[in-house]
Amino acid sequence: MASIITVSGLTKSYASGFQALKGVDLEIEEGEIFALLGPNGAGKTTMISIICGNVRPTGGTVTVAGHDIIRAYRGSRSAIGLVPQELHTDAFERVIDTVTFSRGLFGKPRNDAYIEKVLRDLSLWDKRHSKILELSGGMKRRVMIAKALSHEPRVLFLDEPTAGVDVELRRDMWKLIGELRQTGVTIILTTHYIEEAEEMADRVGVINKGELVLVEEKTALMKKLGKKTLTIVLAEPLSVVPPELGEWQVTLKADGHEIEYIFDTQAERTGVSSLLRRLGDLGLGYKDLNTEQSSLEDIFVSLVHQEQAA
Repeated sequence: MASIITVSGLTKSYASGFQALKGVDLEIEEGEIFALLGPNGAGKTTMISIICGNVRPTGGTVTVAGHDIIRAYRGSRSAIGLVPQELHTDAFERVIDTVTFSRGLFGKPRNDAYIEKVLRDLSLWDKRHSKILELSGGMKRRVMIAKALSHEPRVLFLDEPTAGVDVELRRDMWKLIGELRQTGVTIILTTHYIEEAEEMADRVGVINKGELVLVEEKTALMKKLGKKTLTIVLAEPLSVVPPELGEWQVTLKADGHEIEYIFDTQAERTGVSSLLRRLGDLGLGYKDLNTEQSSLEDIFVSLVHQEQAA
């Protein structure tokens, strides 16, 4: 699939000497949902701001839909819809007026049918004549998305799209993002909610201290870096871990009623069968076994800690 965004050697330094981005390279494919993860101050918002033309890079190049973001700013910017973290709206404007005005800013001809569709898709049609100051925080966030979609962009950036939104609205927004992808819109989101990336993203990028640590397909990443936790429910509780189980580095849980063993799914030997045999040798019976795969959050935290330790 063709790339719709190409980032090459992107850097951003400030007068203080702080390097927000350090030679970032990234290709984003048309029609995918790409999640950019990273701790606060990692460079997520700086990178998005540069791609969207709101911040000038120190070095490197970025093209969006074939347009260089500096030499062909108008072309690149018209291909992008941006939903920023902060809620920037004219509080006294009516919903339908602010969305229609946003479309006009990009030189698009009036299209009442399209604006109505966007507002209906975002459950805003019944609020179209309401002033923005009368809306809840979640509905204001929807207005920001409607404004970003008003000029029919090919790429939609969502910077922390569900921050401050309740769980029900967050689920609605996930559904909307999935529907947008079905129409061919490329979606890039930054998020602190790891389950958001786990739910929706095709690929995941992890950025830390201005460097892109990893870019991987979500399912491949979880398979390659994920670990599994084996929980063994004992027939009789233990007060301490027997020294004979030391090589597996197990831990006692649930007041000694459970043994927990974490293993690498990609290892040549997981150690599970030998651990169960050793339990039998020691006369330690068990009532139940269950395994649980690491979440994307576990992998993310592990990657960031590795970078910080390096």
